[in-house]
Amino acid sequence: MTTFNNILTQLIDGMWLITINRESKMNALTIQTLQEIKDAVLEGNNNPEVLGIVITGAGSKAFAAGADISEFAHFNVDEATRMSADGHDVMNTIEDGTKLVIAAVNGFALGGGCELAMACHIRIASTNAKFGQPEVNLGVPPGYGGTQRLIQLIGKGRALEMLLTGDAIGSDKALEFGLVNKVVEQTELLETCKGLISKVGSKSPMAVHKVFKCVSDFYRPNVNGMQREIYEFGSAFGSEEFQEGTDAFLNKRIPQFRK
Repeated sequence: MTTFNNILTQLIDGMWLITINRESKMNALTIQTLQEIKDAVLEGNNNPEVLGIVITGAGSKAFAAGADISEFAHFNVDEATRMSADGHDVMNTIEDGTKLVIAAVNGFALGGGCELAMACHIRIASTNAKFGQPEVNLGVPPGYGGTQRLIQLIGKGRALEMLLTGDAIGSDKALEFGLVNKVVEQTELLETCKGLISKVGSKSPMAVHKVFKCVSDFYRPNVNGMQREIYEFGSAFGSEEFQEGTDAFLNKRIPQFRK
């Protein structure tokens, strides 16, 4: 297991827990922190004992309250462009992984923190969570995919309002908008995530991975998601997991998929 400087990792009953460990800085995302998150996600995806991944923030106030502004305040155009491209690479690694990634949003998720949460497949928020993209207050647009994923999740009109005003919304409004899947008390946050991971982990790993591929292709330009679905559906037939799933259904038993 890799040792990191800005995050903590722990395997708990199949849940690979990644905790941003910069509580005194409201878990602000430095360039190194983002790289460590990427490395930890890849480590989880490559570990057969991991059923799913959860990303959260240390403490009870913040998931990640944006990027660490002091780190890039004096960047030039080339440095800023490279920073954005590297950030996109981190978010795409999370989104394109083979295992479920849940953002356990335990407080402020602003700027890069909101973008990190949106890159995860599912978002579970605590009642005190707040989401926002306040980058316009700094004289820049979001740089880690916020302009694209926010539209995908809540629609153009609502996304533009949040992006142009920089206003944050609470967990109830985020649930109404479809930005989060569920809102729970902070004390129930990780158990809720673990329960969801356990449920998804009991399904066919091959089928889960194929669902990720099909859904991701919906948002990719010049890619026919319908054709992807036809291919992934057909290619599943004849596999051991398909045989196990159909046999279990026909014989009224719970399928036992090999992990």
